[in-house]
Amino acid sequence: MVGRIAVTGTSPTVSCGRYPARAVIGEKIDVSATVFREGHDAVAADVVVRAPDGTRQPFRRMRPGAPGTDRWHAAVRIPDEPAAEGMWSFSVEAWSDPLGTWWHDAPIKVTAGIDVDVMLEEGARLYDRAAAGVPAQHRTVVTDLVAVLRDGERAPLDRLAAATAPDVVALLTDHPLRELVTVDDPRQIWVDRRRALYGSWYEFFPRSEGAAPDEDGVLRGGTLRTAAERLPAVAEMGFDVVYLPPIHPIGKVNRKGPNTPEFPGGKPHDISPDDVGSPWAIGSDEGGHDAIHPDLGTIEDFDAFVARTRELGMEVALDFALQCAPDHPWAKEHPEWFTTRADGTIAYAENPPKKYQDIYPLNFDNDPEGLYAECLRVVRHWTSHGVRIFRVDNPHTKPIDFWEWLIREVKSTEPDVLFLAEAFTRPAMMHELARVGFTQSYTYFTWRTGKAELEDYARELVDAADYMRPNFFVNTPDILHASLQYGGPPVFKIRAVLAALLSPTYGVYAGYELYEHVAVKPGSEEYANSEKYALRPRDWSTPEHSLAPYLTMLNRVRREHPALQWMRSLAIHSVDNPDVMCWSKSVVAEDGSRDTVVVVVNLDPHGAREATVHLDMPAIGLDWDSRFEVEDLVTGQRFEWGAHDYVRLDPFSEPAHVLVVRSGQA
Repeated sequence: MVGRIAVTGTSPTVSCGRYPARAVIGEKIDVSATVFREGHDAVAADVVVRAPDGTRQPFRRMRPGAPGTDRWHAAVRIPDEPAAEGMWSFSVEAWSDPLGTWWHDAPIKVTAGIDVDVMLEEGARLYDRAAAGVPAQHRTVVTDLVAVLRDGERAPLDRLAAATAPDVVALLTDHPLRELVTVDDPRQIWVDRRRALYGSWYEFFPRSEGAAPDEDGVLRGGTLRTAAERLPAVAEMGFDVVYLPPIHPIGKVNRKGPNTPEFPGGKPHDISPDDVGSPWAIGSDEGGHDAIHPDLGTIEDFDAFVARTRELGMEVALDFALQCAPDHPWAKEHPEWFTTRADGTIAYAENPPKKYQDIYPLNFDNDPEGLYAECLRVVRHWTSHGVRIFRVDNPHTKPIDFWEWLIREVKSTEPDVLFLAEAFTRPAMMHELARVGFTQSYTYFTWRTGKAELEDYARELVDAADYMRPNFFVNTPDILHASLQYGGPPVFKIRAVLAALLSPTYGVYAGYELYEHVAVKPGSEEYANSEKYALRPRDWSTPEHSLAPYLTMLNRVRREHPALQWMRSLAIHSVDNPDVMCWSKSVVAEDGSRDTVVVVVNLDPHGAREATVHLDMPAIGLDWDSRFEVEDLVTGQRFEWGAHDYVRLDPFSEPAHVLVVRSGQA
């Protein structure tokens, strides 16, 4: 706002204040604003913060930034406690600083012998007024100075020196004399629990865990009970979240078979009774979105799965896919929730030339009141069974205002529930979904493989950190990137390092640790024998041929180093080789200790690369001429580093340095 004192460009502000900014408990946020006024008199600013219960927190004094910018900053740290979850607010209070003006002008004039008596008397009057705002135990310090400034028996420079002593200036800076106070419009910050920003996800299909041939040699799927037997191994790798694709009954009408064959002539092909179908074709005569597929077990089995996950220090994320199979109960009971074509049939999903005859999209415009209420009921059903995270399938194909409403309704009573947007779509839609309430977002990381595009994308995500939290999945059941198909085991390490150490939250889909890389056909990102349409039991008994130990190491490093659990401190460093990338993350704890991790990775899985890394030393808390010791958390080696450092990385042995700064930091 532009009031008596101008306050503009307040940050963080999302969509001009239309939506709250985002933070998590324990996070430090830089609040900034441009503050200025006419003429040359000094100005200053504070940040006033209110907690979710409305209580006013101690104000934070803002400090000037780069000279000449009129930009002021203050660090606001959200308390690291569950009670801090909810809606916070802050306001910038700008004001004229008459003491600051006097501290600037008086030394110049008194030293030059200009208006000496007038300047000292003005100082005395200011100190007399300021004394009222100083705590009683320190007030006499200020009132005594009023007399000193008016003491004509003392030399003017001595009187000035007493009034501008560092301890006096510090006292009156902490308890200022504020004039022409201008309060900017309040801004909101929604504060989530830590899992909203930081976590390691592992996705697997329960029906594949424990799948085995029956007495006739037909492969039969596992259950939630057999899937729970996989949980200790997932926990041992250090994952925090177990993500399950839809566990609901699967449609029987137009069910697709292995490798997603197209229906000849647009008609269903002959489906074997053994075809298990896609979990995303939700609903049949066995139930809909609030039911468990009978082959997986019962709701009691699901409750036991959730409980076991918690026992192991993890939590469940459940897929929330708002679409239906043709035989979903909604299709019979609420045909108005779908789009009816001119021939009277319900429209199935299409992405020309692809046709998805096994899925009916929902139409949110025909009966919004009824459909909205039912979607909320489904979410409430699963939260009542312990689900606190939902991975939302294709949210960009539903109205944005629906998601704003649904997430707000859920969080109004259950603020700890989190929503991950699986929206591989245009940037405008992806960012707007984050603004309206989605806790996390899938990203374009999967398709960013070159150094320049990775660096640019990382910077973009840092710039959006006030409202958008990335989740870097290295692969998904839908996405087997070409780099994984042809890069061999080294690229699996490289992509894991990038995902786990660039983003606070990342994920892998089961089979990544076994280097699964075969596509259904050249040029496709679909897995051969895709688990979306078939059972895929795996042999986990050969750890010597598994990436699991490497993932375990990365997750351990992430847990042990707080710097890797945040996004805002990410800094990209220059490297003189286009195949070598370097970044750092650094965080200062409340006790003043600093944790800094520097990562250098060879992006080429086919050969060793040499390079010189040029570190931005202030970004890691060091002076340009500092020398310091680093320890490689992968190999245990120690090196002495400075601003310019040589590296050689061989992807067939170890493609990355993960370096923690052990000494030399300020």
